[in-house]
Amino acid sequence: MRRFVFGFVCFVALLIPVGVLAAGGEGGFDGVVQSIEMKYHVRATRIPFMGLVSLISRKATEGGVSKLHVAEFDDFSRAMDGDELNRMVEQKLGPEWERVIRETSRSGASQTLIFMHPEGNRMGLFVLDARGHELDVVQVSVDPNHLNQKIGEYARHEHDGDNSE
Repeated sequence: MRRFVFGFVCFVALLIPVGVLAAGGEGGFDGVVQSIEMKYHVRATRIPFMGLVSLISRKATEGGVSKLHVAEFDDFSRAMDGDELNRMVEQKLGPEWERVIRETSRSGASQTLIFMHPEGNRMGLFVLDARGHELDVVQVSVDPNHLNQKIGEYARHEHDGDNSE
């Protein structure tokens, strides 16, 4: 059962390509979402029961993943400026967040931003994925040591089943 729940949470996290810790007020996840709503005159779709999904992910991963927040934007009426979007996210997240990835398509129609923020022995991840007229925003807190250990367990199981000598 535990594997099923963990698999489900991972599947959901991969299906929605973006992560998220609410910092409250004008900054953080909510600040980014509100800024996008105002700038592009769109409304974010919040994933129903996200608090429950976050709680289940925390339990299923034994604390490895927590504080999951997701917002989806659809039907943008105008193109997004990648540089402007990057500046807006950097400003709303604040200087304690470090951008580690910025990938922009040649046409500028798609962009992925990934930011990290140390949280003691945990790591905050913020992912923004823009594709055409859609945009997903995700923020999550992860325990990198715990997740690395779990990944190692799965890798060992995979090699145990490999008898190709």
